[in-house]
Amino acid sequence: MLVKIYGSAVFGVEATTITVEVNVDKGIGYHLVGLPDNAIKESNYRIAAALQNNGYKIPGKKITINMAPADLRKEGSAYDLSLAIGILAASKQIQAENLERYLIMGELSLDGSLQPIKGALPIAVKARAEGFKGFILPSQNAKEAAIVNDLEVYGVDNIKQVINYFDKGETLEQTIIDTRKEFEKNLNYPEFDFADVKGQEGIKRCMEIAAAGGHNIILIGPPGAGKTMLAKRLPSILPPMTLHEALETTKIHSVVGRVKDTGLMAQRPFRSPHHTISNVALVGGGSYPQPGEISLSHNGVLFLDELPEFKREVLEVMRQPLEDREVTISRAKFTVTYPSSFMLVASMNPSPGGYFNDPNAPVTSSPAEMQRYLGKISGPLLDRIDIHIEVTPVPFDKLSDDRKGETSVAIRKRVTKARELQTQRFADSDVVHYNAQMNTKQIRKFCVLDDASKTLLKTAMERLNLSARAYDRILKVSRTIADLEGAETVKGEHISEAIQYRSLDREGWLG
Repeated sequence: MLVKIYGSAVFGVEATTITVEVNVDKGIGYHLVGLPDNAIKESNYRIAAALQNNGYKIPGKKITINMAPADLRKEGSAYDLSLAIGILAASKQIQAENLERYLIMGELSLDGSLQPIKGALPIAVKARAEGFKGFILPSQNAKEAAIVNDLEVYGVDNIKQVINYFDKGETLEQTIIDTRKEFEKNLNYPEFDFADVKGQEGIKRCMEIAAAGGHNIILIGPPGAGKTMLAKRLPSILPPMTLHEALETTKIHSVVGRVKDTGLMAQRPFRSPHHTISNVALVGGGSYPQPGEISLSHNGVLFLDELPEFKREVLEVMRQPLEDREVTISRAKFTVTYPSSFMLVASMNPSPGGYFNDPNAPVTSSPAEMQRYLGKISGPLLDRIDIHIEVTPVPFDKLSDDRKGETSVAIRKRVTKARELQTQRFADSDVVHYNAQMNTKQIRKFCVLDDASKTLLKTAMERLNLSARAYDRILKVSRTIADLEGAETVKGEHISEAIQYRSLDREGWLG
């Protein structure tokens, strides 16, 4: 008897429906075809034990299973439940009507209990798009899948529940979530607050500008100056995620199985990989491509601490994603694209010893060591970072001051107001949402300078020997500074402040 049952495969952040055709006939044998990987090939052992421990068995006949489309590589153990129900139905051990109306996924334990799967959210999106009535999956993934409206989602703990649902008409509890209410419930703010930061008023101002315009920023300072502490507080002043951003972010984390029980991620991601990270771990890829750290930072912050300690080739692979805000991974038989619109926050010591430009500390590094250290960061990568700022140690009198600084809530209000202006400005664009994303045409349109401002910028360009890309960065940052003040046009003082935030372009830093 031939039975068709449906599962799904995830490529990139999109799902593809897989038809599992199970045929049980006279003879002996177990044949699984359709480009399954080893995890799927091993499924017959898990299925046999799970069925045996729940009063069923794999029939002693010829079983042929085809996973269509047959030219598409399938991977993972999430097809266990689909294959098991298909075998039971094809061997007539259960009556399973309406199987074609459901998408069924889950990894089986030997006792028949179900383990969570990856990619539940994109699979649910695809199931709804293709008109499936319901989605049966492990209960740990039910909230995640139930974010998708107009699709019946049933979370189960054991294969026996699925068998009884189809064979005996027993009911399954449907997981229902009000997506908007769930989003608002999870919408809280990080524990770190700028009120705890002593001194560093100039650096706080830079962080506010970076957050308001979505600008990449690098902090340069000696050990213990507070670079990491400041970076960790940046998410607390970013505007709250929109529901659309939350769904995008949850989808990416779902693919790697990192969505928690809350179902919907409402916090902006903050990722801080170690400097020993590989190219693939950072940008994504592998034999079975997975999102990397830059995609897991989508709509959030990627923090690279001690930037020169990262391998140069690792840093260079970020150049294209920083410009295009997406990562395309090509293999011989397929290409996947992951979104990667993130804020890059980097920190570094000014020298190998850490105390270059500090008048109170001796310079212990030779010029050659300095050049080798700073040479790990290429000019083109630095050009893609809008704000360079020096962080100096906080003096004792400020450290011992018991007074609280300005709270993140107060700063976030100004940042959100500036972002609202940018949303109105770019209302006609589908790809540009804030100042850091402006293209050349938009820069010329929204950053019009008067003669005095042009002269100021020209002088800075010539003295600092800035590139054309750095010129655009200065204009973008000055537009954000103007937005924070509520100014309609970019003025000389905005340009002047933006120029100050190009520390690494000054003579004496990079030679």
